[in-house]
Amino acid sequence: MSKKSNNLYKIEFSDNTSLNFYDDTIIKYNLLINKKLDAKTFKEIIAYNDEVSAYYKAINYIKQKLRTKKEIENKLKKLNYNKEIISNVIKKLENQGYLNDELYIKSYINDQINLSIKGPKKIINELEKLGFKNVDEYLNVDNDIWINKINKIITKKEKSNHNLSKIFLINKIKSDLINLGYPDYLYKDILENYEFVDNPDILKKEVNKFLKKYQGKYNKDEIKYKLKGYLYSKGFNNCDIDDLLNN
Repeated sequence: MSKKSNNLYKIEFSDNTSLNFYDDTIIKYNLLINKKLDAKTFKEIIAYNDEVSAYYKAINYIKQKLRTKKEIENKLKKLNYNKEIISNVIKKLENQGYLNDELYIKSYINDQINLSIKGPKKIINELEKLGFKNVDEYLNVDNDIWINKINKIITKKEKSNHNLSKIFLINKIKSDLINLGYPDYLYKDILENYEFVDNPDILKKEVNKFLKKYQGKYNKDEIKYKLKGYLYSKGFNNCDIDDLLNN
């Protein structure tokens, strides 16, 4: 017998084959003593060792961060452990306190609030996908926290905007907030009262883009008419076309 790792050993058999066994298995079946094993006992030992293996794989997986029951099941399935072994490992982990749904939910919510820009709906949806139910009661967060996050999102998106008119930017931000999981009662008033202004550089860029493509193809009146329609389609309303063409 030779040591492979902290709790894993390689045992050689009389037919010159070898298998790796965990110390739990070696102790349970007293494999330190040379002895003959019948087929039934050998099969039992292998099954037990597989379960021990699955258990340690699950423990190592949990050490990285808190895991859900569903995550453990999926991980062990990918490692090709059978249903009985997975079920036994899950029960053992639950009995030992490694799988604590309430602790996981609270920790997950805390991380998402502090480390992400996700809204309440998205957080709840992600927890439900992880196999949890009735998680709303754990998301008891003051609306001021969500409002503060929304304001930061809007400010950042406005500062990073280099292509969109005010109208299109508002619609884009609204769409992004919905996708991030913010209900309209949280962002509606903020968007309506936020003082958005059209960026003159963006407007100028759109005018130049249009003129580069169409100037010379139409007379002045046609250019004015088509430019007005083009800018309207981009969300720039009530533009002084004469002023834009003279600058």
